[in-house]
Amino acid sequence: MADIETSTVSEEGYACTSQVGEFDLQIDATDETGPNPNAALIATYASCYLPAFRVGGSQRGEEELGKVQIDATAELDDDDDIAAVAFDVHVEADLDDETAADIAERAEGICHVHSALREELHADISVYTGAF
Repeated sequence: MADIETSTVSEEGYACTSQVGEFDLQIDATDETGPNPNAALIATYASCYLPAFRVGGSQRGEEELGKVQIDATAELDDDDDIAAVAFDVHVEADLDDETAADIAERAEGICHVHSALREELHADISVYTGAF
């Protein structure tokens, strides 16, 4: 048996509903009834990287990061394929630059989506501490 199983259905047009465990996930290539697949991928990447950042902080002895927010952007090429990804990670805790960089690097190794993407799509990550 597979570790992850989903079922994706489209009754008509370009909108799909994916059954993911107990959850329905709406994705629409035209952005009419849900996010498009590229946007969903970037949101998924950020939602994987954020808890990985917290784990990286914990591994570095920084248990109290406070609020963490990722503002993610992606550039598309002429074929509407993702060409580049960037994360601006805003962290409430006031970390020094070395600690922030170390946590960000640790998070890359922990984030499963980061590991699944080809290297040229790994996010260019900037961390801003004392942000809130």
